[in-house]
Amino acid sequence: MRGLKIAVIGGGSSYTPELVDGFIRRAAELPVCEICLVDIAAGERKLKIVSELARRMVAAAGLNISITATLNRQEALRGADFVVTQFRVGGLTARARDERFPLPYHVLGQETTGPGGFAKALRTIPVMLDICADMAAWCPDAWLINFTNPAGLITESVLKYTQTKCIGLCNVPIHMQMTIAKLLEAKPRELFIDFVGLNHLLWGRKVCLKGGDVTGEVLAKLQDGAALSVKNIPDLKWDGEFLRALGMVPCPYHRYYYMTDALLAEELAAAAPDGPGTRAEQVQAVENRLFELYADPALREKPAELEKRGGAYYSDAAVSLISALYNDKREIHTVDTLNNGAISELPADCVVETNCLIGKNGPVPLAAGDLPPAITGLLRQVKAYEQLAVEAGVRGDRAKALLALVTHPLVPSVEIAKQLLADILRLNAAYLPQFKD
Repeated sequence: MRGLKIAVIGGGSSYTPELVDGFIRRAAELPVCEICLVDIAAGERKLKIVSELARRMVAAAGLNISITATLNRQEALRGADFVVTQFRVGGLTARARDERFPLPYHVLGQETTGPGGFAKALRTIPVMLDICADMAAWCPDAWLINFTNPAGLITESVLKYTQTKCIGLCNVPIHMQMTIAKLLEAKPRELFIDFVGLNHLLWGRKVCLKGGDVTGEVLAKLQDGAALSVKNIPDLKWDGEFLRALGMVPCPYHRYYYMTDALLAEELAAAAPDGPGTRAEQVQAVENRLFELYADPALREKPAELEKRGGAYYSDAAVSLISALYNDKREIHTVDTLNNGAISELPADCVVETNCLIGKNGPVPLAAGDLPPAITGLLRQVKAYEQLAVEAGVRGDRAKALLALVTHPLVPSVEIAKQLLADILRLNAAYLPQFKD
């Protein structure tokens, strides 16, 4: 049997050891023969460090997996069976700008939602479409597993404008599953969460433990102050009255919509001259430390410090998804894929994040049934923003870009939207070829 080739675009990322660790732990079910890491010239030093660590990890595990590294994307894609995208156009420097430029307008700055997430999407879409064009030439049958944020919006761009087989992936659902399992002192596999929504706008409608409904117990623990957050979002506690009224488990990113004022105050304080800096600026220090560790020839496993970077359980989500596809497992994963009627309140051709049956033919979303009005308004509004953002990003359409910002619930007015758009186009001009005309 021919071994599998995995191409990782953004291979010099600090997340790569997490991904490699996932393939090592699932070596018995995935016959991987090569992991090819590819990056751009600006990331060559990090690519070298990460690839050498990956080779030490594979050797320590006693596995015959070739770790290759290249700056030639076509070479990396040639003959690949699975392509994992985990890149950030403009790096952490661009992310730091995304987090800061909305703040003078008293608008939240965040890397995946609001104006910051929109800027990131506009930078990312043309690169992703180029990658898909290369895949059509060099590995037309490969699956693209997209971890690049904003994952749902980028996946929608791919599925609407290319023929690439693509599934979007986020660590938020698996992070929620793992965290809730700990709250209940249960094993993650004993838990089932009825997830429905969009990427970073996901609700757990029902939590079942060994077949019994424990949603109320989870909500009670959250009301008592139990943590359900991720590294890049402040762990603000949920209002008990609101949770009881909602009757569902919100994802950590819902804080941006349900606690906007409090999070904006946190961001303004962090970005102040005497503050600790935005999340991206803090992450830069974490990254520097991680690459110091990665460069140590004695290191032969992913370090515990990687948890400070965020992206927890990324390898569990990504590699288990690849295994379900390759081995036709027909098991349930929470992924970003075409709606196809699963959420009746949203267009069939848009991308949603929901529970899907995964086998060799790809994801089949499970029908969600009617959603309560408590969530459909926000869901439809954010999806309308995403649809406009995709059109703006693909076509370089300034009118669609303005409408996308005006539609987003975190942007308060047309006038502010116009100023934000002008800032986005000016600050990111080097990364927006679709807007040059």
